[in-house]
Amino acid sequence: MNLEAILKEEFGYDTFRIGQKELIEKVLSGEKAMGIMPTGGGKSICYQLPATVLPGVTLVVSPLISLMKDQVDSLNEVGIPATFLNSTVEWHDREERMRYIETGAVKLLFVAPEKIVNDEFYSWLSQLDISLIAIDEAHVLSSWGHDFRSSYLEMIPSLKKLPGNPAWLALTATATQQVQDDLAGILDIPEQNIVKTGFKRSNLTLKIEHGVDKLKFVSNYLQSHAKESGIIYAGRREDVDNLYNYFQSKGVRIGRYHAGLSDEERHQQQEDFLYDRTDVIVATNAFGMGINKTNVRYVLHYSIPGTIENYYQEVGRAGRDGLPAEAVLLYAPADLNLHRFFIDKSLGDDDYKLSLKNKLFKMSQYAETESCLMKFILDYFGEENTEPCGKCSNCLDDREIVDITSDAQKALSCVVRMDQKYGKKMVTRVLVGKDDVANDWHHFEKLSTFGIFKDITLKQTSRLLDFLTANGFLKSSGGKYPILLLSDKGLDVLKGKTSVVRRKEEKVVAESKSIVADGSFDEALFEQLRKLRLNLAREQGIAPFMIFSDKTLKNMCQSMPTNSEEFLAVSGVGKVKLEQYGEKFISKIEQYQKELKV
Repeated sequence: MNLEAILKEEFGYDTFRIGQKELIEKVLSGEKAMGIMPTGGGKSICYQLPATVLPGVTLVVSPLISLMKDQVDSLNEVGIPATFLNSTVEWHDREERMRYIETGAVKLLFVAPEKIVNDEFYSWLSQLDISLIAIDEAHVLSSWGHDFRSSYLEMIPSLKKLPGNPAWLALTATATQQVQDDLAGILDIPEQNIVKTGFKRSNLTLKIEHGVDKLKFVSNYLQSHAKESGIIYAGRREDVDNLYNYFQSKGVRIGRYHAGLSDEERHQQQEDFLYDRTDVIVATNAFGMGINKTNVRYVLHYSIPGTIENYYQEVGRAGRDGLPAEAVLLYAPADLNLHRFFIDKSLGDDDYKLSLKNKLFKMSQYAETESCLMKFILDYFGEENTEPCGKCSNCLDDREIVDITSDAQKALSCVVRMDQKYGKKMVTRVLVGKDDVANDWHHFEKLSTFGIFKDITLKQTSRLLDFLTANGFLKSSGGKYPILLLSDKGLDVLKGKTSVVRRKEEKVVAESKSIVADGSFDEALFEQLRKLRLNLAREQGIAPFMIFSDKTLKNMCQSMPTNSEEFLAVSGVGKVKLEQYGEKFISKIEQYQKELKV
């Protein structure tokens, strides 16, 4: 079986991405497998291609109800029959779809996990010829995951009892080693069938901006990226509404999304963004999991997410087409307080709250580190011996580096003199010499380090401790009340064996540079092809990226195809796309070339 030929004919791609073919071959052999691939890494091909080859139907279980319609529309657009069944489908439509599925005409059926545990639905499902079970966003099955949903575990015993011994494929983009091990145990996946392609997104540039005027930064950024599609994540509904109203008044084509809006408005705002009727959407973290928009060029975080997993999933919404994209985190330490409040108010048990606090601490370390940002994330997910990316804001930071060994030794010494029994807040107040921590039973005022930083602020001292922790000179005990501990690296500093350097703090402004600026393709033709794509999409009532991605359009601008054979050679063009759109796009390219010669 020539899998490359099938890939080109059905999906328009010439070659597989790393890990895709290996997973597909395991699935076609009827095995149980798991793929750990980054967001935008091409996970869906790993079950979509086998579905075109295997007999019967491929069952895709996904917690992302809002994404199902987009996935189904995209598959039907390339001539692969697919449908979905979830709570959004009315009963009369559901009955009609079920009868259609029974005829064997459907190759992929998308369902929500809640459907599986419904006895009536499961009885119907067990009568189908199911060749493959694909579980998307599989991390929700693990209690160690960042988005654990215990109810989803209930469907696994039922799925294992389905007749026909179908192949299994679990897929996720954000799984630590602990989560991977948990999933392998739950789904009975042998170690040799776990395919990890790495979490690195080479086309994604990560940036962190400290202490900026957030509204001014975003204003400058949107102005300098006016023709690009982007997402702004904010922590609170109030922030979303304020940003939406402000930028709408400035003439920005912007939408908003949060749980306080009606279902109808949320749906409309998401559709407007998907269909390029708006350029930007500002949203809480409830947005993004249910979209597959390929041409998002940037993600701005107005406030810090609560976990590395959530953060990396959210920034993963950018650059899904493989073209350059960037993610900018606007960091203010005070934003962490909102997460702490939500954690304390959550309904989870103490262990659950503790795990969230530990994850939040790791996220704060990421925001404070001066090492490579991509390397920090890859280390978190267990990838060893990774090299600096060379393009994140830390790797490219050219601010003056100053030696702060003396201040570091003072701070580390204070932790030791306080017997390594206290948290950051108490250590900070002792270093600054606050009256409220003096003259009580602790007798902190007798320490030689009491008030040693009296000439600098609490905020500056707190950030120094954050810096020392993020860069491994201090470590946190974790737990409900984390305390600061001296690390081996910090001990070397106290002994004078290691020096500590830090970059000077300076004001930062948004760069006025378009992410997609690239002289390697004809930008004027690209704009004409974008307009053609948009008009075709509106006629059909689908999102523009479902016709062709930006990457495919740019490939057309480079190769200038003038016949069917040349058009089919464009990356992202398969036989169905050639039949549907080849004539129109070739005609537009020929017209453009004639106008150039006039």
